[in-house]
Amino acid sequence: MRLVILDNYALASEWAAKYICNRIIQFKPRKDRYFTLGLPTGLPRNHPESYHSYMWNNFFKHIDIDPNNVHILDGNASDLQAECDSFERKIEEAGGIDLFVGGIGPDGHIAFNEPGSSLVSRTRLKTLAMDTILANAKYFDGDLSKVPTMALTVGVGTVMDAREVMILITGAHKAFALYKAIEEGVNHMWTVSAFQQHPRTIFVCDEDATLELRVKTVKYFKAKI
Repeated sequence: MRLVILDNYALASEWAAKYICNRIIQFKPRKDRYFTLGLPTGLPRNHPESYHSYMWNNFFKHIDIDPNNVHILDGNASDLQAECDSFERKIEEAGGIDLFVGGIGPDGHIAFNEPGSSLVSRTRLKTLAMDTILANAKYFDGDLSKVPTMALTVGVGTVMDAREVMILITGAHKAFALYKAIEEGVNHMWTVSAFQQHPRTIFVCDEDATLELRVKTVKYFKAKI
């Protein structure tokens, strides 16, 4: 486990972006050897505030990628279980995920694996916690009635199978979650804590997110950068 601490959100974001670019360059992808990047995203593709729309508008349309190589869970699928099973098969057929990048909620959930989720879970339909619904209300003009109450998501076990995991944690409101993630034991009520057991996890955070950490913990990881 590695913790990278930067001064602020912008520097943490820049560090993470450069790290991802370098990992792809080092991998030397080619037509018969893809670098598989995992990103927690899903929900209906035709909604302007869906993760599908967000990823296309903020990432995929700005890079050189064949749309056929982008696989996003379809929240409008007629058979949601079959959609989840198909997604797991696509990951397997791709040879697994090389690098999974994700953030967490203040309650320590990663992707939509809310507190209490199984730490060996696979891609599935999940009911969202009220805290998550409230956090997402800003994307729906504050109208809770418009916020989805369920979502398709990769499981904790799905992410744990990735060869490398990067988790971004920024802001004082995520400080307690970071503390739970690295200074206490593995706990299914804080699903991000599972990644203590992953052989290649990098937590990238800003100074504000370290407010709940012990001073010696912060000094230890800063010395290792």
